[in-house]
Amino acid sequence: MEDNVKKAIEEYQCSGCMSGSNTECFEAANGGCGCGKHYAGTMVFPGVGKIFLGLPKGFNRLGKDNEMKPWIFETLDNGWGYDKFNVPVWKHLNENGHTIVRGISPRINVPFIHIFLEDCREKIECIEITDVEISEMD
Repeated sequence: MEDNVKKAIEEYQCSGCMSGSNTECFEAANGGCGCGKHYAGTMVFPGVGKIFLGLPKGFNRLGKDNEMKPWIFETLDNGWGYDKFNVPVWKHLNENGHTIVRGISPRINVPFIHIFLEDCREKIECIEITDVEISEMD
């Protein structure tokens, strides 16, 4: 596993994971280069539910989908194809230069979180969420 991928998995998935707090328990995911064993275990009360501890507000809540996992891709080209069946809704460039995308697959009613280990915002058509907007979220 490359160092940049390992660091991303430990930052975005391992923090708050029920399976472990580092990549010692790593299991390859069905897609991307993230950990397929990831299971969000951090709860916020009242009423927020489970969150991905390693992600910013607005991108960290699982909502009703307790099985959702963040997908990690090195590049957009190695990642997901966005279209009418996989619709990006929000994008954000974090302090690491990684693009985080929150979206939905409306046909099967499944939300998703994608993390690209590059700045690929110009290639993704959706609303960009700024640091200021994130700081104003509850």
